[in-house]
Amino acid sequence: MNNFIFLYDTTLRDGSQTEGISYSVFDKVRIARKLDEFGIHYIEGGYPGSNPKDKAFFDEFKKHPLKTAKLVAFGSTRKAGVLPQDDPGLNALVESGVKVATIFGKSWDLHVKDVLKVTLDENLSMIRDSIKYLISQGLEVIYDAEHFFDAFKANQDYALSTLKAAQESGAKLICLCDTNGGTVTSEVAGIIKKVRESVSVKLGIHTHNDCGLAVANSIVAVEAGCVQVQGTINGYGERCGNADLVAMISILKLKLKKDCISDERLPEMTEVSRFVSEISNMKQVDNQPFVGMSAFAHKAGVHINAVLKNPQSYEHIDPALVGNTRRMLISELAGKSPVLMMAKDLNLELKKDSPDAKKVVKTIQDLEHEGYQFEAAEASFELLVKKVLKQYKKFFELEGFRVIVEKRGKSKLCSEATIRLTVGGVHEHTSSEGDGPVNALDSALRKALKGFYPAVSKMRLSDFKVRVLDAKEGTAAKVRVLIQSQDEHDSWTTVGVSENIIEASWQALVDSIEYKLMKDASSPGRTGLPHTK
Repeated sequence: MNNFIFLYDTTLRDGSQTEGISYSVFDKVRIARKLDEFGIHYIEGGYPGSNPKDKAFFDEFKKHPLKTAKLVAFGSTRKAGVLPQDDPGLNALVESGVKVATIFGKSWDLHVKDVLKVTLDENLSMIRDSIKYLISQGLEVIYDAEHFFDAFKANQDYALSTLKAAQESGAKLICLCDTNGGTVTSEVAGIIKKVRESVSVKLGIHTHNDCGLAVANSIVAVEAGCVQVQGTINGYGERCGNADLVAMISILKLKLKKDCISDERLPEMTEVSRFVSEISNMKQVDNQPFVGMSAFAHKAGVHINAVLKNPQSYEHIDPALVGNTRRMLISELAGKSPVLMMAKDLNLELKKDSPDAKKVVKTIQDLEHEGYQFEAAEASFELLVKKVLKQYKKFFELEGFRVIVEKRGKSKLCSEATIRLTVGGVHEHTSSEGDGPVNALDSALRKALKGFYPAVSKMRLSDFKVRVLDAKEGTAAKVRVLIQSQDEHDSWTTVGVSENIIEASWQALVDSIEYKLMKDASSPGRTGLPHTK
């Protein structure tokens, strides 16, 4: 069994088809360079024949190539009845300036007859002609056998004939695609075994997650002999997404002991995942395996007690291996242990029976009685502990704020927030409009601070949750607001509680900004110090 697995990323093509994602050329360039730095072997940039954005992307790398990764252009076999040298799509691949092209072709006779509406023999000619032409133009060719597993189950002989056509034409690797994502894991293993009996060319695997099996199917494909895995960072992709490269890399490296990424780069896994999430403007999934905020989070007292004694008792790997961290959730279920553990992680001296420890625990208990919830708001917890221990210095002083919500006639509601604050004796008075009162407050606060702390421009709110704590009080009930924020490096959550949703939101907003500034002030290469205006 091959011990080296090639990583093929298609975030910029398949991943961009995710509902809600729309990359600019600049976004795509940044992601490609991040993946190149991380150690991905093949980076698929898109389809240069389909739109001006992808053409501009490839033009950028003609001037400034990737350092180690192979940039790949994606396309399809020639059109029916068209010579390969006259096909615009194939020529766009040649003109893109890449050295590797991936083209997909039809493996399923259903698609050949009902979609392409050509004969089975003509489809084989389209595969052969396209691969031969690209090779004649100096390109390395990867052939994606689209819908291969459905094709194999429908007409095994014809499906295999398409692979043989690609092999005979010189394809360097054939990637077997579960395009509909409907194949179960045991079928994948059995089909690949039969394929290996018919073709000798190297195989890759490309799976979709419509049955929630994309990663499992990719892993079993590797165990069956595939030497390349295709996927996207965070599993982005059309419908239910593609196989998550984050999980696949972690499993290949740590569980199967496959050589796919260097030991030095693997701890960057969590940062890469969050970087792509940030650029994609997508909320990081808390329970994402290996890199999610909850992947190594412990809440039950029994679990916490065991992990403190031996982490292996409730953790399948050391979270540091993939750049993640262990979290002990603060709640009424956990007792004093997680408070002490989190304080230790923050390099705060908090001994078990010390007055400071008792004060912190008592403060947390009192606040949770009022409705605060720190298990999902570690940033607010860290600020709270430092304030109790008098180890925190405020970055700004609020003088006051005002929020106006106005509706004129049939026009939509308009929200405007005005803020007055002081930074280092300098007064700032500013206002901003927003889609709602909280958005207006957030915009006004950052507008007021960015002249002093430019770093606030590099963060954004990625999630906003409101929970009514006592429904029977109706509109007078307390609400708890949780705000998740992100920058290119981290994600953090803050909490606020009040009978007034604006006040609760303000508390969480301020904590979010202050945590960002505190974090930057203590990190090399970043700054949380105010600029002189």
